[in-house]
Amino acid sequence: MRGVARADTGAGAAATQADAPARGQPAPDFATFFAVSLDLMVIRDSQFRIVKVNQAWESALGYTMAELEGRPMLEFVHPDDAAATRDQMQRVAVERDVRGIINRYRRKDGAYRYFEWRARQEGDLVYGVARDVTERIALEAQMAAAREDAEAANKAKSEFLANMSHEIRTPLNGVIGVAAALAKTELSDAQREMVELVLTSGHTLERVVSDLLDFSKIEAGRLEIDPQPFDLRAEADALFELYRLRADEKGLGFAVEYGPGAAGWFCGDAVRIKQVLGNLVSNAIKFTTAGEVRTRVDVRPGDRDGPAQLAFEVRDTGIGFDKETAARLFQRFSQADGSITRRFGGTGLGLSICQALVELMGGTIGATSEPGAGAAFRVAIPLAPQAAPAADTARAAPADRVASAGAAAPRILLAEDHEINRRVVELILGPAGAVLTSVVNGAEAVAAFEPDAFDLVLMDMQMPVMDGLAATRAIRRLEAGRPGAARTPIVMLSANAMRHHREEAVAAGADLHLAKPVTAAALLGAISQALELSIG
Repeated sequence: MRGVARADTGAGAAATQADAPARGQPAPDFATFFAVSLDLMVIRDSQFRIVKVNQAWESALGYTMAELEGRPMLEFVHPDDAAATRDQMQRVAVERDVRGIINRYRRKDGAYRYFEWRARQEGDLVYGVARDVTERIALEAQMAAAREDAEAANKAKSEFLANMSHEIRTPLNGVIGVAAALAKTELSDAQREMVELVLTSGHTLERVVSDLLDFSKIEAGRLEIDPQPFDLRAEADALFELYRLRADEKGLGFAVEYGPGAAGWFCGDAVRIKQVLGNLVSNAIKFTTAGEVRTRVDVRPGDRDGPAQLAFEVRDTGIGFDKETAARLFQRFSQADGSITRRFGGTGLGLSICQALVELMGGTIGATSEPGAGAAFRVAIPLAPQAAPAADTARAAPADRVASAGAAAPRILLAEDHEINRRVVELILGPAGAVLTSVVNGAEAVAAFEPDAFDLVLMDMQMPVMDGLAATRAIRRLEAGRPGAARTPIVMLSANAMRHHREEAVAAGADLHLAKPVTAAALLGAISQALELSIG
């Protein structure tokens, strides 16, 4: 133990004297402590040579203590770690105490082990303690790889869902668009019933696709809330009118009650609020065969300095549910039982998405019910009052026209590679008083735009030869080269319905983004809005 004896100089000797045992007690045997430690202990000199190691090194590296002592420590360090290890060894001489160093040491069989170090210099010697962290490093590497795999899988899933959304929404746009156009023609009662069945089925499929996209974004943590000023009463009235018709079709009573605070403008995500409220009202109608659906909406003042709370309650006289079902009601893919799915349909994602949306908005959602006695769903969401915006004198054109009486018909350029979707737009805009020029890709759109003048461009996002984003940027460059020319509004028509697709469209120079499937009302409304923006 000559190495240990040499350690008892300077500060070490002072510590030994200070800790000397009382008379009659045996002196501490530090050599034994050194020998029995499970951690790797080493004493080295200023030339980086090993002076003394403990027995833990033998089990860690497979060398005997005699084979290690007297040899340079760097001889056993992995070549890739040698330079950094030398720097750390030199650092000890300056800082006297270093810790957290991790490097690799070679075993006798050629394998390497990871050691994590703490070292301190006393006099001419450096005292080091290392711990074998090979398993920890391996576990961390496995976890990192698993995390990367999960992120890659999430990315692949998101891309798959985005592609599937596009592939489903594109033909669905044709189904809904053509059926809607057909519904405006002269039909017999039987034909009208069949068209309405097509439209209902199309909208149901659209909702399933939207639910799957929302579910994917929630899982990936990419669902965002977009607060904007909105008129609460106007938004709610429009929503309730839609569901009142559905309730009437089932012979159900449908009542809406507004509290004294449920009027005026507020700042919130009206789209997501209506999604939650609409889902709850839709479920109430779906699960009620007799009786009524009753909804109450109010905005209550916040407690002390807290924000106001939008509170709505949806009650029905439907089938209800028991406490066991209530406990899993907001779980994904959950419904009361298999028979419910077979009887009423649905993905089982609606309430899970509602809960996620409400919580993202800082609110709460809950439900009470008894089997056969209906159910009540209650939601509370923080909502800040908002001053009404300045009066907007511009008003949307009538729902079936894009040209005002006496005004020239707007010239519209349509870029759409899907033949049926081109025909859908033609069926909608032909009777609406527009002059339409159709092309099948972005390159043709740019070529048509360059020599001609259009009042508006409808641009599909995914097209061969040149996509809609590239074509939009090219059109904006053409406009930049025409001093004094008015900016032509561009509406992106796309089956890509995710948020980043909308952001990409705006970044490319589009004024609006309209997700497929496109209804006549939505298309005409978007065109009117874009034309108003260009005038304003």
